[in-house]
Amino acid sequence: MKIEVWSDYVCPFCYIGKRRLEEAIASSGLSENIEIQFKAYELDPNSPATSDKSTYEILAEKYNTTPEGAKKMTASVSQQAETVGLTYDFDQIKHANTFDAHRLAKWAESQGKPAEVNERLLKAHFIETKEIGRHDVLLDVVEEIGLDREKAAEVLASNAFEVEVKQDVQEGMLLGVQGVPFFVINRKYAISGAQPAEAFADALKKVAEEEGISPKLQTLGQDDVGICKDDSCDI
Repeated sequence: MKIEVWSDYVCPFCYIGKRRLEEAIASSGLSENIEIQFKAYELDPNSPATSDKSTYEILAEKYNTTPEGAKKMTASVSQQAETVGLTYDFDQIKHANTFDAHRLAKWAESQGKPAEVNERLLKAHFIETKEIGRHDVLLDVVEEIGLDREKAAEVLASNAFEVEVKQDVQEGMLLGVQGVPFFVINRKYAISGAQPAEAFADALKKVAEEEGISPKLQTLGQDDVGICKDDSCDI
């Protein structure tokens, strides 16, 4: 079962949706049968790499409200994040252009670290409030997940993986992606937004039944308590 996830690293619902999908997978017993592929999406491709404006100021301009009004808007998002164990700090979160972050993520994927870099970039932005539009921050991220900093710097200094990022964005548009997160399962079903974990679980179950995939048995209770094996018993 293949799940393609279109997301952006400055999208608060993308991190929440990722956690809810992970919760559904963990409870489904299907984790060994699922492949997740992360796809790039740019919420604001024209934004500068970094900005001195606060998140509230940027949201106020975008939605024609006041910074105080924008702060109230983010409060409900923060509450949703807390339900999946994430603590957002919108007071300190820095706006960023994510194109280079997506390029570096594509390189990390080529090095066998797609899940690690995706999680680390989201955490860097929303939890640690780092400026992921800056190359030094991006290099710190890839180094922390065990990748070569110098090779990553070469990628950022070049045009490498620009085509791959743009292809993801274009592919998403052709599939009807108009916002993120957007999840596509086996190119048959789509889930838009950070839906409850139950919605993801129902979708996984439906696809598993259609594909004839049996979930792995889930063990309850304590391991190896009151059990006999290989002619010996745990007494």
